[in-house]
Amino acid sequence: MNPPPHDAAILAIERPHADLWKYYLISCCAFPPALPFLILPAWFRYHTLRYRFTDEGISMRWGILFRREVIINYARIQDIHLKSNIVERWLGLAKIMVQTASGNAGAEMTLEGIKEFEAVRDFLYLKMRGVKDHGAPAVSSAPGSAPAAATVNEGELAAALREVAHELRATRLALADRTPGAGERSDV
Repeated sequence: MNPPPHDAAILAIERPHADLWKYYLISCCAFPPALPFLILPAWFRYHTLRYRFTDEGISMRWGILFRREVIINYARIQDIHLKSNIVERWLGLAKIMVQTASGNAGAEMTLEGIKEFEAVRDFLYLKMRGVKDHGAPAVSSAPGSAPAAATVNEGELAAALREVAHELRATRLALADRTPGAGERSDV
């Protein structure tokens, strides 16, 4: 089964957009005395940053001297946030902050340099929720009316609940008959 074209474009993302390097340059130029010390790590980070979207999860790696790789399965994702400052908005970028239940206060992974950040966020939400069929039509119902699937199974659900209630009553009566003096009061 081939993924939909929208998902295929996201699965094909491997590198950040070139505008991320522009953002790094502008950020480094904001502190002119520190420019020589900031520009080199930013350059290495931009040129080594790689993403990999798979059917199971997402990975991000970067670094020259100290390699770092973060891998997150879609099932572990708890929340996703988009964050962008004025320069990032001007360049059409945003940071996608992926949070897990790892106990960290911040995001476990921050994807940056992606122009299609809203599409990636929606893709990650669908994957974390376990939605497999993106092309299924949404069932909409008018307020006050039950969806079609609910009305079909309502009779079966009511019958099952009546049966459970009957069995619970029978169990309660059987326990009351077994316990000597369960129905009598003791005034002692």
